[in-house]
Amino acid sequence: MTKSSEKLVLRRRPRRLRASEGIRRLIEEYVLSVNDLIAPIFCKEDGLREEISSMPGVFRHKPEDVCQFALQLHERGVSGIALFPCIPEGKKNSQGTAALDPNGLVPRVVREIKKRAPGLLVIADVALDPYTSHGHDGLYNPDTGEIENDATVRLLCEMARILGEAGVDFVAPSDMMDGRIGAIRASLDDANLERVGVLAYAAKFASAFYGPFRDAIGSRRGKGYLDKRTYQLSPTNLREGLLEAQLDEEEGADILMVKPAGPYLDVISKVRACTLLPLAAYQVSGEYAQIMAAARNGWLDLETAYRESLVAIKRAGADMVFTYFAPLFVGISD
Repeated sequence: MTKSSEKLVLRRRPRRLRASEGIRRLIEEYVLSVNDLIAPIFCKEDGLREEISSMPGVFRHKPEDVCQFALQLHERGVSGIALFPCIPEGKKNSQGTAALDPNGLVPRVVREIKKRAPGLLVIADVALDPYTSHGHDGLYNPDTGEIENDATVRLLCEMARILGEAGVDFVAPSDMMDGRIGAIRASLDDANLERVGVLAYAAKFASAFYGPFRDAIGSRRGKGYLDKRTYQLSPTNLREGLLEAQLDEEEGADILMVKPAGPYLDVISKVRACTLLPLAAYQVSGEYAQIMAAARNGWLDLETAYRESLVAIKRAGADMVFTYFAPLFVGISD
């Protein structure tokens, strides 16, 4: 038996590379930067800002406050924001026609942000769920109980064109309809909007982690989760996600996205290995909410936990992360 006073004879001692803060910084393999982050922002028509109960520290802002918040983020180094609307129930209908209003909430906010901060990257969601009375991302046929693919795509093309004309840098189709990336790309090009990029939600899964987001945009219907499994991917299917990413790339996407991020690190890694395109990942509302809830209960340290979660997403292969922690990362807190 080795005596406690005797030293082990070891050629390699990996702990030497962990011995001090300076050494640890020197050999850091993945460095999380503000340049990696995109901040989602929820906007509403008017009134005081409202905290989203299921997303502590995240608010819905009226247009002028959205602009001010976006400018704050830009001044602190955040490269881009992603806009999501919460419109009044009275403006919703089964066809989501409010999405086609050139003077609607999002186009107005985009124009104002671009006037005040032209260098800030602005991404706009392209999907119908904030605008439909039924809460689906596409046109719902009550007779068949199906979401109509091709009719939805035609409407999304018009929505993308309106957002492009308002000044967005990227449209981000999150609907998961077949063929929508190619159709939107063609529609933008036909409208002389070649400068507008397409950030495709390429592998978006039918996840239970979206609940707080649906609260935020007002699309939750009833107590349960709206069944979107006919267009969003099954959480069981990795290869299907890779196929969707491949198709979106072939159709002309500029950036691919995996959503959610944390529970799907394997998907991020596999998509990264299959494409040379930039890859985004969305750390969704449920991921944010669970970290916040645990931190508020004193079960973990908030800053350490959220930074670790973001590093894991980057380590899996994401070039950029949509995250509600972006304001905290740059020192903006309520």
